[in-house]
Amino acid sequence: MNEAAESATFPEIKVPAALTFAGLVAGFAVGIMLRGSPLLADVLAVAKPLGAWWLKLLQITILPLVVGLVYTGISQTLAAAGGGALARRAVGLFFAVLIFSGLMSALLVPGLLGLAPIPEKAAAALSGGVAATGTVPGFAEVVDAMLPQNIFAAANAGAMLPIVLFVSALAVAAARIGPAPRRALAQVFEGLAGAMMVMVGWVLMLAPLGVFGLAIGLAADSGSDAIGALAHYIVVVSCAGAVILLAGFLLAITLGGQRPGTFLKAMLPVFAVAFSTQSSLASLPAMLGATRQMGVREATADFVLPLAVAIFRATSPAMNMGVAIYAAYLTGTPLSVWALLAGAVVAFLVSLSSVSLPGTLSFVVSVGPIANAMGVPIGPLALLVAVEMLPDVMRTLGNVTMDVAVTTAVDRRRV
Repeated sequence: MNEAAESATFPEIKVPAALTFAGLVAGFAVGIMLRGSPLLADVLAVAKPLGAWWLKLLQITILPLVVGLVYTGISQTLAAAGGGALARRAVGLFFAVLIFSGLMSALLVPGLLGLAPIPEKAAAALSGGVAATGTVPGFAEVVDAMLPQNIFAAANAGAMLPIVLFVSALAVAAARIGPAPRRALAQVFEGLAGAMMVMVGWVLMLAPLGVFGLAIGLAADSGSDAIGALAHYIVVVSCAGAVILLAGFLLAITLGGQRPGTFLKAMLPVFAVAFSTQSSLASLPAMLGATRQMGVREATADFVLPLAVAIFRATSPAMNMGVAIYAAYLTGTPLSVWALLAGAVVAFLVSLSSVSLPGTLSFVVSVGPIANAMGVPIGPLALLVAVEMLPDVMRTLGNVTMDVAVTTAVDRRRV
C-alpha cells in the first residue's frame, strides 16, 4: 500500500468497560435498596448532578473527535481504493456491505420494536430526556439541515449532519490537491483526532462514576424494570448485528463460492478468538488461517484481510443505527423516512472513521452523530454505553464473518 494509504497512528485508549458495567450494576443496587428510604433524596441530590455533569463532558468532546476521525477515515479509504484493481474491488464490496448494513437496520429495528415494544414502565426513566418536537421531519427539513448558512453556525449549534457531510466532501476534495498540502492537511486532522481521543479517554475513565450516578436515579424511579429494559435493548440491537453475520455467510456462499459447511468449519476458530477478545485485529491471524483452509489465494487474503481490519466494520451502520432508533423510541421522537435515510448516510460515513477503536469509544463516536442527524436526543446513550460490552460481542462476530466473506468474494472475482 502506498504512503497515502498508511493508517493513521492514534494513541492507545483503554476504556474501563468492565468497571462501567460494574458502576451500572452498583447504581441499580443502591437505587433499588434506597427506594422509599428517607436517605434517597440526599443521595439523589448528589447522584443525579454527577451523572448529568459526566454526560455534558462526553457531549462536548464528540464534535471535534468526529471531525478528525471522519476526515482521516475517508482519506485512508480513498487512498486504499487507489491501490490497484484488487483494492478497488475490495473497497467497492466494503461500501456495498456498509450501505446494506445501515438500510437494513432502518427497516429491521422499527419492525422489531413494533413486534416487541420497549417495556413501558422503564421507558420514561431510561429515556434521559424527551424529544424536542412532536412533528415528523419531512424531506425539506432534512435537506435544510444538510445546508446551513455556514459550517461554523452548524458547529455552534452542534448539528452533526452538515458537519459530517462537509468534512467528508473536504476529504474527497483534498485527494485532488498536491501531495505536500494533502499530507499537511491530513496531519492536522490526524492530530486533532489523536488529541481528542486522549480527552475522550479521560472522560470515559470517569464513566463508572457517571453511570453509577445515572443508574441510581433510574433504579429509584423504575426499580428492577430498568434491568428488563436494558436487556430488551441488548437483544434488539444484537439482532441487527446477527443479520450482518448471516449476510456474511450468504455472501461467502453466493459470491465467494463457498460451501456452507466448509465456511462454518473454517470460521469456528475465528469465532472463538473473536468471542474471547472482542477484537477484529486480534482475530486477524485466525481469519488468515480460515481463508487458507477455504482455498483462498494467499496473495488475496494477505492484502484484503488487513485492509478490512483497517477500514471496514460491517456491523457499525446496522448496530449504531439500531441504537439511535432505539433512543428515538425511548424518547418518543418521531422518525420519517427521510430522517432514517439521513441517519443511514451518517452511519455509513462515520463507520469509516471508527475502525480499530475500543467498542465503548466507537459507540460514543458513531452513535452520537447518527442520533443527532435523525433529531434524536442523546441522553439515553449515557446509560446504554454502560452495557455496550455485551452487544460488542455480536459486533465482533459479525465483523470477522463479513471480513472473511468479502475476502472470499474478492478472490473469486480476480482475473
